[in-house]
Amino acid sequence: MMKKLVLWAMASLLIINTPTASYADEGMGISSTAADMHIEDVYNAICADGNSLPSYAVFEKAYRGYLNLQNAGRLNTNKHILTICDLSLSANENRMWIIDLSQKKVLLHTLVAHGQGSGEEYAMKFSNKMNSHQTSLGFYVTGDTYNGDHGRSLYLHGMDKGFNNMAYERDIVVHGAEYVSKDFICSNERLGRSWGCPAVPAKLSNRVIDHIKDGTCLFIYYPQKQYLKSSVWLKKNISHLPQDIAAKYPMLQKAPVIEYEYGPRMQAILKEIPPIRLPLL
Repeated sequence: MMKKLVLWAMASLLIINTPTASYADEGMGISSTAADMHIEDVYNAICADGNSLPSYAVFEKAYRGYLNLQNAGRLNTNKHILTICDLSLSANENRMWIIDLSQKKVLLHTLVAHGQGSGEEYAMKFSNKMNSHQTSLGFYVTGDTYNGDHGRSLYLHGMDKGFNNMAYERDIVVHGAEYVSKDFICSNERLGRSWGCPAVPAKLSNRVIDHIKDGTCLFIYYPQKQYLKSSVWLKKNISHLPQDIAAKYPMLQKAPVIEYEYGPRMQAILKEIPPIRLPLL
């Protein structure tokens, strides 16, 4: 009995002192702190170039959704363009921003119309329904161009189920319109309205379309509580940053998972040790 106790004690010491650590591969998972720091850094870098941007609160949501769409493989990896339409602002203000994230610069800052059913100068109501003539909130991925009733136009594919996923069926597209202009505002005291499309100035429509076509992200924002708490692209944690960006935040990567295991010799010793049954007190 004493010999078995000695062997058990020796093996216990070996177990304590000879674990081998291995790191489970979890990829480039990032902490929320790293994501927040990166988003703020990008915003500040764009502002530093003298660019006018939407509020940080709006940009943060737009860029968070952009990263999640990119990580989900929904965006063109060769075009790093983010378009933001802030419909909490007056239609008489420039409230569309087209941003080149790779160059950290604003390519265009211009007018954009909302739907007739959404409101007058200010958009207040939003819908995903056919014939509502209302704007649909959320994230879109741009598609191909075509020539239609409004000339050269750009297809949009809604990414938020229940909020804008009917965009293609509703013919919600980017197109130019004469009613999207400062002259129209001067004559009518407000910008003209579409049937739900994010219409842009006719004189700029080709530039807008060329910048954002072929699989880039467009975000139409309004602080509607139902949308903000429901959008998967806003709720989802950012799984990883692009490798060239993630390298800037090495200390903020999620801690690796450490797994302990023992070699064949230790495992053989453990098998030889009989279970010890202590007397009940």
